[in-house]
Amino acid sequence: MAVHRVVPNIASEALEEDRAFYGLLGFEEVMNHGWIMTLASPSRPTAQISFMTADKTAPVMPDMSVEVDDVDAAYAAVLESGAEILHPLQDEEWGVRRFFVRDPNGRVVNVLGHR
Repeated sequence: MAVHRVVPNIASEALEEDRAFYGLLGFEEVMNHGWIMTLASPSRPTAQISFMTADKTAPVMPDMSVEVDDVDAAYAAVLESGAEILHPLQDEEWGVRRFFVRDPNGRVVNVLGHR
């Protein structure tokens, strides 16, 4: 399994201000669903940061997102390990397949793949 990118997810009620501040560091908006906004570096598009007001379909907000090339294989491996699943594997309306798992430090990880 290959990891495509890792993105920190920051809880925020100030998306406009976040866009302006991180724009000073060279980030540009690449996605905005109203409840989550992702900024990326134009010169290195996988260098990203996301800001969330809430998660649209999950019971908790993830601390980070990890995009993998085979989310089904990742889900099977995580289930087999006995790790705590917080949001089951499902297809989302915005084009990703994802699940949430708690890591050994208590952090919530959104593991996803694009469909």
